[in-house]
Amino acid sequence: MTYRSFYLKTLLLSAVLALPGLALAAEPAMIKRGVLVDHNGMTLYTYAKDTDGKSMCNDECAKYWPPLKAESTDTGEGKWSTIIRDDQQVQWAYKGKPLYTFVKDKKAGDKVGDGKMDGAWKVAKP
Repeated sequence: MTYRSFYLKTLLLSAVLALPGLALAAEPAMIKRGVLVDHNGMTLYTYAKDTDGKSMCNDECAKYWPPLKAESTDTGEGKWSTIIRDDQQVQWAYKGKPLYTFVKDKKAGDKVGDGKMDGAWKVAKP
């Protein structure tokens, strides 16, 4: 084995081993045009009736405002955290505020939910 082939194999192995760590480091949402969106580009919202770390949108509400789901193993970092909902599902929160999508947003970039319920629903901003 030549030095070059040894070097390339070592580099390739290092890259493969690093990939799972990079996947875990991905944030649950992105910023597009100044608002938070999920990985499908759907606008994320906050609800004024939520308290830090507690969702007040459950049952029927959650059918219209689906929570941004997290895995039970997700913990968050920095401004990102997770909360346990009343239904025991895990939900992402940003700066302590639980995040949701809106069923009437049909395509990426829609913001139909902004200002709903007398302003209780707001587009989530970084």
